Amino acid sequence: MRTYLLRRVLLMIPTLLGITLVVFSVMVLSPGGISAQTLVEGSDMKPQEKQALMAYYNQRYGLDQPAPIQYLRWLNNVSPIGFTQDAEGDYNGFSFTKGMDLGTSFMYGRPVGDILAERIPITLLLNAVTIPLIYLIAIIVGVKAAQDRGGRFDVFSNVSMLALWSMPTMLAGVLLLGFFANVQHFQWFPTAGISSRAAQDMPFLPHFLNGMFVSGFLLDRVWHLVLPVICLSYAGFAGLAKLTRTSVLENLHADYARTARAKGLAEPDVLWRHVFRNSLLPLITVSAGLLPSLLAGSLIVENIFSINGMGQLAVEAVKGRDRELVLSITWISGFLTLIGYLIADFCYTLADPRVSYD
Repeated sequence: MRTYLLRRVLLMIPTLLGITLVVFSVMVLSPGGISAQTLVEGSDMKPQEKQALMAYYNQRYGLDQPAPIQYLRWLNNVSPIGFTQDAEGDYNGFSFTKGMDLGTSFMYGRPVGDILAERIPITLLLNAVTIPLIYLIAIIVGVKAAQDRGGRFDVFSNVSMLALWSMPTMLAGVLLLGFFANVQHFQWFPTAGISSRAAQDMPFLPHFLNGMFVSGFLLDRVWHLVLPVICLSYAGFAGLAKLTRTSVLENLHADYARTARAKGLAEPDVLWRHVFRNSLLPLITVSAGLLPSLLAGSLIVENIFSINGMGQLAVEAVKGRDRELVLSITWISGFLTLIGYLIADFCYTLADPRVSYD
């Protein structure tokens, strides 16, 4: 098992290189490419200021050099091992401990690491709430539908899950805002952000102050997350519920289930101790791609609900041709995707002892 995990970790390196290389090539081959001229074009600057800014970009990022050299420079900067540079941007040695440098954002003029440190926790918060909710609803609905095969709940859940799975995320987000955050209908939830400005000065927990109920920071944050989480989760649990139903039905009539019933085990024990464990394998397979899909889905949701997370940052970076931001976001997304597949492989061994990578 250790050898397999080590091999998979080592294979992540060329895979990530390939992902970033493809994204970099697309940016370079797009109309205008990546150059200092495209970054300062249209800016309200004097000609001398434009020339100075272009010279800075060319010196700092090598934008006047061929595309392969630009990629190798970026790769050297983000690698913890590589060539070191002096204040003039010239290489002056090789170090095994130089550390990672994600560069400086063209648009924001700030280190990319600082920007990501602000945005990543917001997207992770959305996904940390969404993923358990998806699996909880999917397992409950799927198992119940399998037990009630052909019954009312089974038929109703099948139709409902199919309808939810077929609805585009963008349409769902607009409808949720239009009906539940609109003054003309039900203004129950806020329209944007993950917390209000007033909540920043509130105590963490809800409480009463002078006979008035104060929501507190926690309740305010939860209230802001309701619509984005619904928008992120409904398609996920709809698809997984159908998959859970199919998997449980297949195992309910398997030989080992009939043998367990013949031994006198109660139906709940047969379901949860034997059938459900074997039904987890398809769910584990899907979970490997769930996190990357949620990150992609958060791109739409964060723009609809004006949440300053990774999704909105990715859109801004692509629009602004911010090479440093785009490549860093690609690197992080690719890394999370590969980690998801690695965790899924490990979970196979927990769900089914017959699975071995030795």
